Amino acid sequence: MTSLLSEGCDHVAFTMKVSEDQVVEDNASFQDEEDSFFQDIDLLQKHGINMADIKKLKTVGICTVKGIQMTTRKALCNIKGLSEAKVEKIKEAAGKMLTAFEYSAKRKHVFHITTGSQEFDKLLGGGMESMAITEAFGVTAQLPGEDGYSGGKVIFIDTENTFRPDRLRDIAERFNVDHDAVLDNVLYARAYTSEHQMELLDFVAAKFHEEAGVFKLLIIDSIMALFRVDFSGRGELAERQQKLAQMLSRLQKISEEYNVAVFLTNQMTADPGAGMTFQADPKKPIGGHILAHASTTRLSLRKGRAEMRIAKIFDSPDMPENEATFAITAGGIADAKE
Repeated sequence: MTSLLSEGCDHVAFTMKVSEDQVVEDNASFQDEEDSFFQDIDLLQKHGINMADIKKLKTVGICTVKGIQMTTRKALCNIKGLSEAKVEKIKEAAGKMLTAFEYSAKRKHVFHITTGSQEFDKLLGGGMESMAITEAFGVTAQLPGEDGYSGGKVIFIDTENTFRPDRLRDIAERFNVDHDAVLDNVLYARAYTSEHQMELLDFVAAKFHEEAGVFKLLIIDSIMALFRVDFSGRGELAERQQKLAQMLSRLQKISEEYNVAVFLTNQMTADPGAGMTFQADPKKPIGGHILAHASTTRLSLRKGRAEMRIAKIFDSPDMPENEATFAITAGGIADAKE
């Protein structure tokens, strides 16, 4: 494996399939759409912004016009060499370029990534959605791909040393994909602290920009593990939630700026208030309201018989509360066999 990050990033693999509701009729026109989505900040030169200032933006990971829109004026002013006047000029130029980029147009670029189970995909409205954060808690889910249209590359950030490249061999065999080719499609990074986890997002954004339109999925397993270690006790809760909010805001911006799906796994904890109610399961996902509001779709996963798992929509802006049964097999997630 090739080392990519000084803190232990290995080049491993994965393949994903964009669900079949995204039909590519013409490769050339599809490429044009991808190009129009990723507006490189170099284009700001046409609007009077000099290259020196553009380079300053790139040093802090702002590489697209959308990225400027997502960054506050205060944060831009903190970049060395950018005055308030320059920031205002940059914001104005970016605004002109993005005026025509309305929400309806943006939604045309949204795609879904299959989980490997048709029933699970139905629950999610077609699979994991791009430009959104999908959170699963209760059971860590492995996400296999399918053959056909690959959908692109994956970045996997591991916080608990749970990732096993060998698992990909069985998944590759199931979907008739060459294992060695699969190993070229995922970048793996191990995060050791919550601070390091945040720093890795700068690397992620840089890779998404470097290979615009190629990466389709970012997985973090798990989002809260290192925060629980680094911030212990009630005295540090406020600081933990502030740092968590910053990370989740960055993730949401990355998902929209580069049109990728973000999948987070989370842990559960006992709910002290559950005894006062008729809750069947007195546990809740950790992370509080900060994580609850940041996640677009929240899934509760629980164990069934043997390989069986039950996924339930815990919270979603457009999907009704429902359940789906699936199985975790040697070849990854699959439909359950009754």
